[in-house]
Amino acid sequence: MRRLWKILIGVGVVLVVLAGLAVGGWYFFLKSDPEPPAKITKTTTVGGGTLDGTYRVAPGDPNSFVGYRVQEELAAVGFESTATGRTDEINGSFTIDGMTVKNVSVDASLLSLKSDRDMRDNRIKTLGLESEKFPQSKFVLTEPISFQSVPQAGQTVRATAKGNFTLHGVTRRVSIPLEGRWDGRDIQVVGSLDIRFADYQIEAPNIAGFVSVKDQGVMEFQIFFRKT
Repeated sequence: MRRLWKILIGVGVVLVVLAGLAVGGWYFFLKSDPEPPAKITKTTTVGGGTLDGTYRVAPGDPNSFVGYRVQEELAAVGFESTATGRTDEINGSFTIDGMTVKNVSVDASLLSLKSDRDMRDNRIKTLGLESEKFPQSKFVLTEPISFQSVPQAGQTVRATAKGNFTLHGVTRRVSIPLEGRWDGRDIQVVGSLDIRFADYQIEAPNIAGFVSVKDQGVMEFQIFFRKT
């Protein structure tokens, strides 16, 4: 009986240690502070401007970002965590003519994606996104976006952008739901796109079977365009 108790105590100690290692692994490899989803910001409206014209965003705008949202998992124990990474290294422009948006082109630097973990940021340069090989993502509108009336300053409008999205060297036709708001000076555009990694020949990162990323994620953005 004494031997049985020793065995049971030993098993219990092993289980406690394994549980501690699992929690420690979750904390050091997965625990994350994800950014909130992109949404329209109610900036102050100004008067005196007209909506028609060409709008641009330049790299380094602190109010703008393109990024990802994925689910990471700690193998065997099933701990999951949401991870986000973002970059403000964005180039883009579009033209508004009356009730039509056209000539939309936006590209982002994936090499400058930044999350709350340097380890993650370094890994995706050679795994998953492989940003060292494929440093840019790009969207080009292929069908103009038309509204039934001219949006007013302060009004949030919804639309769908249909075009070609390039990621990991693969270009696919996509439809991206958008929200837009003109504050009388800047036009803010917010949206997201579900990404199935296999569609872009991306192999979901798996670090020695210990930490893995689900084979899907979200590309999300919030971009402020200013008239030029």
